Amino acid sequence: MLPSPPALEISPANAQHAPGLKQLFASNGFGCYCRMWHFDGTAREWLARCAQSSEQNAEECERALLEGSPEMQGMVASRGGEVVGWLKLAPAQVLGKLYGQRLYKDLPCFGGERSGIYCVSCLLVREDVRHQGIARALLGGAIAQARSWGARALEALPRSDRDAADVSLNLGPTQLFLEHGFQIVHDFQPYPVLRLELAAASP
Repeated sequence: MLPSPPALEISPANAQHAPGLKQLFASNGFGCYCRMWHFDGTAREWLARCAQSSEQNAEECERALLEGSPEMQGMVASRGGEVVGWLKLAPAQVLGKLYGQRLYKDLPCFGGERSGIYCVSCLLVREDVRHQGIARALLGGAIAQARSWGARALEALPRSDRDAADVSLNLGPTQLFLEHGFQIVHDFQPYPVLRLELAAASP
């Protein structure tokens, strides 16, 4: 009988995860290192940076983790000491570039008081271990952890087309969030906006 795989561990990201997260981000070949929403240049400049100077993204990613920056706040999935998954759960205030996109800019669902709103703004599972429940475990861990970070609601901006390739689901699939109690607050296919009010969520 083959031995069982090591247990999956879900924990808040910290400085000790920096080497493993860098390896995880390098494995997808995009050169992003979860820095897209914090890059001030144009889309063309961003693509050039990822292709030609991805080490700058890697360095910024590591520095943000070492400094405890909210830009790299989130949950890490580890198995046997290896980082196999990442869910970025950052305050909405540090994700102006994401919310400023044409799809989301000035939507009524983003009105009112925005303090305490956190957003699932990246979801990555290593390719060789996908479809094994790691994304589900990451999101469950994020919901459980969010209150201690001062979150009063979580938002998600996923893809809802069921035939989307894994590479297109860097913000997660809609069904995953619905299974965890998120509600659709803006239904624009295939880019709905979902929210989970933590005061009403199950403990």
